[in-house]
Amino acid sequence: MRQSDIVAEVSNDKQTLTALVEQDNRVVYFYIFAREDLRDRFPKMRACWVRNLVPAPLHDDTAATEQGIAPLLAAPYCRNLEGEAPLDPSQIQILWNESDDGAALWYQGLLLAVIPGWSLYIDHSVCYSAGCIAQNPLTFPLGSASTNAQCELAEKTRLFWRDWQNEFTNPWPKIQRKLLESYEDRFGPSLKYYLINQGSWPPMAISQHEDDENYYFFTVGMSIRPMPQIDIIFNDEAEKHRRIELAFSVGKEYVTEENAVQMASALSGYAQIPWTTLSWLGEGHTLMSPMAPLGFEGHVISSALCGPADKVDLPEIYGDPVNQFWVSPIFTSELEYAKGKPNGGFELVAAMIENGVGFVFAPRSAVI
Repeated sequence: MRQSDIVAEVSNDKQTLTALVEQDNRVVYFYIFAREDLRDRFPKMRACWVRNLVPAPLHDDTAATEQGIAPLLAAPYCRNLEGEAPLDPSQIQILWNESDDGAALWYQGLLLAVIPGWSLYIDHSVCYSAGCIAQNPLTFPLGSASTNAQCELAEKTRLFWRDWQNEFTNPWPKIQRKLLESYEDRFGPSLKYYLINQGSWPPMAISQHEDDENYYFFTVGMSIRPMPQIDIIFNDEAEKHRRIELAFSVGKEYVTEENAVQMASALSGYAQIPWTTLSWLGEGHTLMSPMAPLGFEGHVISSALCGPADKVDLPEIYGDPVNQFWVSPIFTSELEYAKGKPNGGFELVAAMIENGVGFVFAPRSAVI
């Protein structure tokens, strides 16, 4: 047996995960593993059997497992019993899903394997292979789009990337326009527009608005991609939580425009957090930031701080509703309280509302 060769290797957008295809003269596997500094959270490599290159054994390949090498798939689970041809590296395409935590393996235009993003957050590996016909310890059958949601989602992802790579079908102008129109309908014209994606995909920006009393800042484009973990946490209700935009407001009587922009710059870093940390943001979550106003330690994000009259009706993105969360500065004692107990963030927001704290930042005393 010759040593395995890596025939394809692609990192995700934020370089947090790497997907690779490895084959020797016996078998082909598809893997995803975390960057070294994330392996305390994601220690297990996700492995997906793709195809045997030699005849399938009658029983599970325990000998290979005991030797620490990639096992063949046994005949009862294998579509092709005689083995298939090795993969040609030039014909391999690895596509990361929109949330940047799962990937699909395509070969000569056909879908061979899927490692879904949610499998990263559970104790055991879950994957799907086109060459598999029955569930087994190595993989699940991939089936077709009519029988398996993972197959359907992989095809949607392929079309998603195709649209973004084509200047005639690029969705950004339409998404950008709809988001800005939603902000302008409630808070007036966009006066300034700051790009925050540093030339990388997806396009993201902060739009600045104002009225006689306040400055307002809104992220534009954060909702293009769904957040990681949401599917496994919220299951059937995932579509209600996977896409968000952030907002910040401060009263003009307390700051200059320059200071307001400095405070709002925290949005730029927060807008990347779900994908740089493979996590998510939701109601009551707290974040530390050096951009918090003097005397404050960080922020809590909340939609509850904003009353119904001030809520922005954001457009759906890829069929999902978009949640808007206001970023509100919090003191050290409040941050520690929120992080120190289950649902602490929810309780902190409730205490803030009880003490008259709204979505527009103004000097205040700690509520905890």
